[in-house]
Amino acid sequence: MGTDDSIGTAESVDVIVAGAGPAGLIAALAFAQAGFEVRLVGPEAGAQDRRTTALMAPSMAFLDRLGVRDAVVGEAAPLRTMRIVDVTKRLVRAGPVSFHASEIGEDAFGWNVPNAVLARELQSAVATHPSIGWTKAVIDDWQVDADAVTARPDGAAPVSARLAVAADGRNSPAREAAGIRVLRHAYDQAALVFNFAHTREHGFVSTEFHTETGPFTQVPLPGRRSSLVWVLRPERAEELAALSDEDLSVLVEERMQSALGKVTVEPGRQVYPLSAAMPVSFARDRIALVGEAAHVFPPIGAQGLNLGIRDVRDLVEIAGRHAADPGAPAALDAYSRRRRPDIVARTGAVHALNRSLLSDMLPAQLARMAGLGLLGTFSPLRAFFMREGLEPGSGFSSIFSGARKQVGR
Repeated sequence: MGTDDSIGTAESVDVIVAGAGPAGLIAALAFAQAGFEVRLVGPEAGAQDRRTTALMAPSMAFLDRLGVRDAVVGEAAPLRTMRIVDVTKRLVRAGPVSFHASEIGEDAFGWNVPNAVLARELQSAVATHPSIGWTKAVIDDWQVDADAVTARPDGAAPVSARLAVAADGRNSPAREAAGIRVLRHAYDQAALVFNFAHTREHGFVSTEFHTETGPFTQVPLPGRRSSLVWVLRPERAEELAALSDEDLSVLVEERMQSALGKVTVEPGRQVYPLSAAMPVSFARDRIALVGEAAHVFPPIGAQGLNLGIRDVRDLVEIAGRHAADPGAPAALDAYSRRRRPDIVARTGAVHALNRSLLSDMLPAQLARMAGLGLLGTFSPLRAFFMREGLEPGSGFSSIFSGARKQVGR
């Protein structure tokens, strides 16, 4: 279909995807692969994004179906071991816990992918797909009718469809057009994000150091490099972002207890205030929410985009069963019901873990220590959580599969 930036009468397609970030690009490719004619609307983004995203194995398998996995993996690092280390100075602390992908028969939990690389490869795939048209403009207005939804991009022709996918971020105008109310929570935390080099091999181990202000998470990159997400009080995050590379390198090395040797912080830092948001519904009036339009929470446990990819996967599957009208109320109700348990569970788990780190109350510290201690010593429970972390329901499936094998004997 190519790119259309002309102004004219409304064009009709099967699906409109609002937002050209990773979730929107993935949604456009997935719907096109499923046989729908797609119009992606949104400006290019991500070229200057220095962050990375830990994509778990099921997410990478989905990217493989879309034809972009191999190009992405070439510039990513596998995550073979994930560690949790309590470095708080509180009276009650948990011991270190390590999770090895090999324990559940996997080579890696996933891959740490630079956001700029992911955006580049997804954009290239979208631009060359014959069933995707890309209008690189912001949507100025939405019109929601009983049988169609119409988007009016700035300086470009309007486009209508039976289904619109809101992948336009945490402040989603498409969600607002659907009249979907959002429950919000602001945290007194901010994430300082940057990359750094180090003199020792990381061994494809990602370590989440738990501190009194939130997690300090090192994630491997190719070579002797890693990305870092450091959760702090907002004022402290800004203070550290203003330090020289040399001074910040010393602080990072100290926080990591020199586990990776000498640290050299690379140029380019970003600070992101942390918040949480959840809509009361995930679809309404021919508009379905995916990605940060459907869920926002702190960067803990590698959940964000992985959850967004599951949004897209489920939405495409349900739309395929309602191909004649993918935005019909029955289809949207099915999608909202399908996604609610996963989104509520993941959001609740991240919130609880974050609050347990911030709490000075002894019962919360004891509960957290006991939970991590059980994970560290009881391998069946650890395997269950590792499988559930990759794919909801897979931990339970493994238990039932094991039980069937025992009965079969």
